[in-house]
Amino acid sequence: MAIAPSQLALTLPDHTQLPETDGTFVKNFQEHPQSLLLTDSIRPILDALHPNGQYAIGQDCGIYWRLVEPPERGAEAPDWFYVPNVPPQLNGKMRRSYVLWKEIIAPLIVIEFVSGDGSEERDITSPLEEDEAKAGKFWVYEQAIRVPFYAIYEVEKSSVEVYELIGNHYQRCPPNERGRYPIAPMGVELGIWQGQYLNQTLPWLRWWNSDGTLLLNGDERAEQEKQRAEYEKQRADRLADRLRELGVDPDTL
Repeated sequence: MAIAPSQLALTLPDHTQLPETDGTFVKNFQEHPQSLLLTDSIRPILDALHPNGQYAIGQDCGIYWRLVEPPERGAEAPDWFYVPNVPPQLNGKMRRSYVLWKEIIAPLIVIEFVSGDGSEERDITSPLEEDEAKAGKFWVYEQAIRVPFYAIYEVEKSSVEVYELIGNHYQRCPPNERGRYPIAPMGVELGIWQGQYLNQTLPWLRWWNSDGTLLLNGDERAEQEKQRAEYEKQRADRLADRLRELGVDPDTL
């Protein structure tokens, strides 16, 4: 007797039953702060898009798209990805991985940080149906997971490529007049920013608003607020001095 898809989904393993790592490690000292920078600066935008808090961000976490042995061969672990309209936790527990056959919704955007020559991130190798060999990343995101936007960031080249899923295939996106790449469903642009973050001066991958305003990270937002408060204090002090020159005690107003 055939098993209904809903029944099949119940029998398949979930994120608590699948490995949460394939034993690899971060390739360089830039990758972790780069992920933090992307997450920290986009969070206010995502909070506004999802006032109910229903979204998830993954950083070097596994996305399981097929069930094979060993299980790790059926997963990709993007350096950064965002999934809309899913709970950030499952049953009150932190996510160990993202399992497509349990949640159905694909990430809206996946970002890979190139640490080698970029061939792994652009690998279009497609496995045979009965073959359990690991498929190419590009093929998996395009044909298996079907991620609407896929970005490939190369810090050593100070560049980013963005692909959009049009029909059944990725098409490389051209940059806009500001040299950045609009991600329309999020209302943001993705591009390269040269500057210092966590004591490293590099060409970082960052977000901008659709009007071209850089989305600040937490430290930058705090510094901006500090400067604003200082400016307001200076204005108030100048006004108080002027009133005193006119013979008016500002403390009595």
